[in-house]
This record gives sequence, C-alpha cells and structure tokens, in this order.
Amino acid sequence: MKQTNLSIFIPHKGCPNTCSFCNQRFISGSERAPFPEEVREILAAQVPLLQKNNLQAEIAFFGGSFTAVDKDYRRELLLAASEYVKAFPEQYGGIRCSTRPDCIDEEIMEELKLFGVTAVELGAQSMNDEVLKANLRGHTAEDVRRASGMIKAYGIELGLQMMTGLYGDKPEYCLETAREFAELKCDTVRIYPTVILKGTMLDELREKGVYNSFSFEETVELCAKLLDFFEEKNIPVIRLGLHASEEVAKQRTGGAYHPALGDIVESRRMYRKMLAEMEKIGGSRFVIYTDRKNMSLVSGHGGCNKQALAEQGITFKMKEKSGVLLEIHAADDKRN
Repeated sequence: MKQTNLSIFIPHKGCPNTCSFCNQRFISGSERAPFPEEVREILAAQVPLLQKNNLQAEIAFFGGSFTAVDKDYRRELLLAASEYVKAFPEQYGGIRCSTRPDCIDEEIMEELKLFGVTAVELGAQSMNDEVLKANLRGHTAEDVRRASGMIKAYGIELGLQMMTGLYGDKPEYCLETAREFAELKCDTVRIYPTVILKGTMLDELREKGVYNSFSFEETVELCAKLLDFFEEKNIPVIRLGLHASEEVAKQRTGGAYHPALGDIVESRRMYRKMLAEMEKIGGSRFVIYTDRKNMSLVSGHGGCNKQALAEQGITFKMKEKSGVLLEIHAADDKRN
C-alpha cells in the first residue's frame, strides 16, 4: 500500500513570533484555520478516494506551530484526527504535525502520545545560533537538540526541517546543520531553500541591498551535496523546495524558487556521477545504459546534462537496460 500525507493547514496560528522569512498565508494558500468539524468533513470525504487508490495517509497538521495553538482547539483537532485513525486504520495510518523546537515539553509530548501522533517535524531551519538570531527565530540550536531528544524518547518519528540561504547564512553552515541533523538521528528531513516574499523582513533587507540569499546555481550545488549526504546517512529527504504555487510565484521577490527544483537538483547529482565515471573511462563518446524510468534523469531536466556535457565535447547515446540506474561504456567498446 502506498503512503501519502493528507495536509490540513493551520496557517500561522499559535506561532509566538514572525520570523524574517515568514508570510505564512502565502505559503499555505490559506488564511483561516479550519474548525474541527471541517477537519472531520475533509477526512470523511477522503476515505473513498484513499480506498480507490490503495493509499494510506498520515493526517498532517502543517502550516503553523501546531503545539503552540490554543490548547483546547489543538485537542479538538487531535480528537477529530484520532477518531478517523481508529475508524479507518487502512486509510489513515497516523497523525503528523509540524511545530517549533521551543514549543515542545513533557506535557505536550504526553498529549501527542495520548492522541496517537506518529510523527513530529521541527522547523529547526539552522543549527547556527547566529543565523537563528539574525532571522528572528526566537529559539536556539540547543532548543532543537532538546526537543529532538524528547520526541525520540517518546518513540515518535522525528522530522527536521532546514532552510538554506537565510540572512547571514553560508553554505558551510548548511552542511554543518545537516551533520547535526544526522547526529540527532532524525527519521526524515525537509530542505527549503529560502524564498524571499513581499512583506517580510528579508524583503526589506533585499530592498536595502544588504541581502539577496544564495543564487540559484549556488542553491542547486548545495542541495545536491545535502542530498548526497543524507542518502549516505540513510535519512530520507521527503521534500526539497516549496510546493509549486501561483501565489508564492506572484509574491516572490528573490531567493531560489523553481516548481521543478527537485528535478533540477537530481539532474545535477546524476551529471556529477556521469562525469566522474566518464573521466575514469576516458574519451569523449559514450553509451549509457539505464532503465526507461531513468532516461529523463540521465538526459537532465530540459536536457541540461546532455547540453553541459556537449559543451565539454562529450556526447552519449542512451540504451534501455531494465533495472539499471547508470552503466557507462566507451562508444567504441565492442559490447556496444
């Protein structure tokens, strides 16, 4: 059975401060938090669709700092979700929420465990205290460590979210954040390159000419390295970049945003693997064997890998080979 998330957005509700990058209503596409009965209606409507498509979903409360919302409201939402997890265990496999590292304590964890929450994602953003302070996060790296340890101790899946290119950030800080995430033994990671939105502190800094985030090229290179690292550590990256949104595209004034960012980064990773293997073999004409499903990845997003290699005088032909990711031979090899 395939797994998915059914996201229910709680936009900015309960968050104790506004960070430098935040304009949550544009990111979530919603301005009003749902009533508990609306949550029940959403979950009820999705049951037949999940059944039809052989899917099991985690009910995911995203968009704001879930554990910081009004206690009674939060419990009503958890009750609504837990009812459907109990009633339709084949369709709803658990409850996921996102929150701030400084909004986790023993009382909160007891509550989450009581209602059957299966995963908590922390918006850590960075493990560099200077970056956190410069972006008005209102918490420290130590808060991330403390909250992460508590979540793991309660047997709940730990997800950590990081941002790249914040005010005062450097690529090496991002790589250090990744290393700390691995040390905290997180179960999943989300990577969000900074998108500068109208009406935020980052946009004001951009207008003053003192900040402009990482370039798109820097972001692609950095994210490729981050994906390599997390793959090596067997930590799934379950999201790279903001979801494609017309509203975000309209409100963006800077930063690295592309609706196909994940594909572009994966293409870059493949390009590096291809080039390294070709340099070992030597020559300028190659045949690449790969599974049909990987052909677009080898060619690169919009043919970018083929073009980049052609600029270096390297050409290749692709041939289908079931179950193979990447197998490269010189074009004059008799096996070809």
